[in-house]
Amino acid sequence: MLRTLITPDLSQYPREFHSLLEGAVLYDSSCSPNAKVTYIDRDGGYFLKTAPKGTLAQEAAMTRFFHGKGLGPEVLGYCSPDADWLLTRRIPGEDCLHQQYLSDPKRLCDTVAELLRTLHDIPAGDCPVNRTETILAAAREHYRTGHYDKSLFPDNWGYTSAEEAWKVVEEKAQYLRSDTLLHGDYCLPNILLQDWKFSGFIDLGAAGLGDRYVDLFWGIWSLSFNLKTDAYRARFLDAYGRDKAEEEKLRIVAALEVFG
Repeated sequence: MLRTLITPDLSQYPREFHSLLEGAVLYDSSCSPNAKVTYIDRDGGYFLKTAPKGTLAQEAAMTRFFHGKGLGPEVLGYCSPDADWLLTRRIPGEDCLHQQYLSDPKRLCDTVAELLRTLHDIPAGDCPVNRTETILAAAREHYRTGHYDKSLFPDNWGYTSAEEAWKVVEEKAQYLRSDTLLHGDYCLPNILLQDWKFSGFIDLGAAGLGDRYVDLFWGIWSLSFNLKTDAYRARFLDAYGRDKAEEEKLRIVAALEVFG
């Protein structure tokens, strides 16, 4: 978890958070250019995230939903004056990029696969967000505007062009379902463990009901990206359960995701 000591100007923060910020040791814990995260080191820790207005509303809603099921941090505040601000309580533990976990990649692979299967087996008919149509709409728009980036994805998905990938979307996206609780960005930095025991999921802005293969795809991608090898792909699917891990469905999701 990235932390850089900072001395911020409190006037840049909404007044309702000043009492929490004043006198606390503060760190920049941002890991994306799209949002700024301040770690507040007091009373067990808090994270205060800010992003452009309107962009954190869904994350706030889904973080509350996950917390209600014992899967994510507690939301302590959300407001949207000139920008969005989301305050959450820190979950104990470290994310899966900590050296304790990276040093045992086989155990890490099995752990995150088993945690994902547990998440996907949770009944979630009361989930307030449906992600499948949102993902499909974004892919259609990005295909129309020429946004196609295969560079971030493993070469072995088998697509050589945007047109080839889009043909799969047109022919097979109808098979995607909206029956599973997704994290939506199932990557090692978003899974927190405490001495190998599950603590919670974070960064839930893409969470909601959708097709389990979205999370499976991103789990495979993260292991490949963070471990610098695609050697754990089969092991991840085995640990998750091959009864719910068809390669063809993964290729459909891969075709969608190359459009961002």
